[in-house]
Amino acid sequence: MFVRAILPVLFLVGGATALLPGPDGDGPRKDAGKPAAFERFKQLAGEWVGKAGNAGQEVRVQYKVTSGGTAVVETIAPGTDHEMVTVIHPDGTDLLLTHYCMLGNQPQMKASGTDDGNQVEFKFVRATNLKSAKAPHMHDVTFTFVDKDTLRTAWTHYNDGKAGPDMVFELKRKPTAP
Repeated sequence: MFVRAILPVLFLVGGATALLPGPDGDGPRKDAGKPAAFERFKQLAGEWVGKAGNAGQEVRVQYKVTSGGTAVVETIAPGTDHEMVTVIHPDGTDLLLTHYCMLGNQPQMKASGTDDGNQVEFKFVRATNLKSAKAPHMHDVTFTFVDKDTLRTAWTHYNDGKAGPDMVFELKRKPTAP
């Protein structure tokens, strides 16, 4: 009975490891075909702190590279009632972003994957669980990579079909303890 239970797991693991490069370096490269701008998001890995919104509320944001280096997960206000998750990943030469919002919808946005300087602008494509196009949702976001330890994000909120003021996050990389 144990063999029957473990056999499917072995096939899954075996299939997954078949995709990894062998000892000779053959097989697919993890970064093959990935948009250049995606590397900027991977370099965000770690803890960030800063201010959010007009009131300058303290905020903590985590970035984590996952899924074999193919996705970056942003967690805003981790462990709080206001926690939100955004997943960024390549799609061909572009980047896709899905924001799992505390409003209960999931806007999806797309950006060019070319590295055109210090900004990546994601534009609304569609949203799941959105009651209507006029329902409140995040519509666009621009990531500005000020330097390796400073990040600015400006999220454009739509309500009643109109853009409202941006929710701006001014973040600094949290120093790691020696």
